[in-house]
Amino acid sequence: MSEPRKPAEEYVVIRHRPGHRLRRIAVLLVVALLAAVGGYVAGLAKGGGQLSSVAASTEQLTAEVDELRSQYRQARQSVVNLERGRLIDEHALREARNTMVRLETRIAELEADLTFYRNIMAPSEAAKGLQVDRFTLLPGRDNREFGFKLVLTQAGDNKSYISGVVAVNVIGNLDGEKEVIALRDLSEQINELGVAFRFRYFQDIEGKLTLPEHFEPLEIQVVAQAQGRKAAQAERTFNWQQIAEY
Repeated sequence: MSEPRKPAEEYVVIRHRPGHRLRRIAVLLVVALLAAVGGYVAGLAKGGGQLSSVAASTEQLTAEVDELRSQYRQARQSVVNLERGRLIDEHALREARNTMVRLETRIAELEADLTFYRNIMAPSEAAKGLQVDRFTLLPGRDNREFGFKLVLTQAGDNKSYISGVVAVNVIGNLDGEKEVIALRDLSEQINELGVAFRFRYFQDIEGKLTLPEHFEPLEIQVVAQAQGRKAAQAERTFNWQQIAEY
């Protein structure tokens, strides 16, 4: 009598994908970063260049910085683990390193914002009241066109609104001679020599400017004049080369 027939042995084929788990870690880090930044953007309620609660925004920024620092430490550890592994997945390693760079950049941006809000709420004795905080430039479609952003702040006593006008001039050389050009002559968004402002914490004034042919810009002069009970004047001059981002 023959022996019972044994069932055929079964084999399971598993696809070997080196570095798949490492790539997934890197992707998760990127997703975590985007979620954190998305939460930050959604949490800031901004209307007309003013915050409903600067103190609350300061607390939120502090929490965001702490969270991103934690994610940065995790990303750095992932890079260390990837570099130590026998089979290094270059794609996963590159993604992890890029994530670290994005985290470092975002942390620096949040810390700058945090410093900005803290200075509004608790400024030094020499920096109270109306302040010309910053003037930034971004390149446009050609080398004569720029986007600009002027930020005015009221530091310290910001329980009530401050209002007035601010004038901006671009100083430079035109055909070898010194020339002072008002912002209204360079920008379609500015119609008056003095741009009206009214805010409690801060206000952004944005637009585009186009430089005349053969004009070499050197400085930007900003003069802000508050009116009424909080009458005050704030002036600041910016070096063009230092603020222009080419």
